[in-house]
Amino acid sequence: MREATFLTLAALADQDLHGYGIISEVKRLSGGRVTLGPGTLYGTLDRLSDQGLVQPSGTEVVDGRLRRYYRITEGGLSAVRSEADERAATLRAANERLVPGVRGALA
Repeated sequence: MREATFLTLAALADQDLHGYGIISEVKRLSGGRVTLGPGTLYGTLDRLSDQGLVQPSGTEVVDGRLRRYYRITEGGLSAVRSEADERAATLRAANERLVPGVRGALA
């Protein structure tokens, strides 16, 4: 799963958000490393929607502009949890190699 996809699903894991809200939350979750542009975000949301991982949850008009909100589905929650577990396992394996003396002790 691409990082932008993972972070988009993670941003929606506990709240419905509109596009700018997702962009802001992805930036926060990544510590500022990932900044989604609108084209990337909406392409990702369209793909995730086609896969049944997110769905529109409502709209509102703010300052004359339409805001569409999105929510994660059960399938999306399952996918992001699985990806988070895989990333955590990879991180643990990498960290074991970075600790002096641990690699030799494990062999």
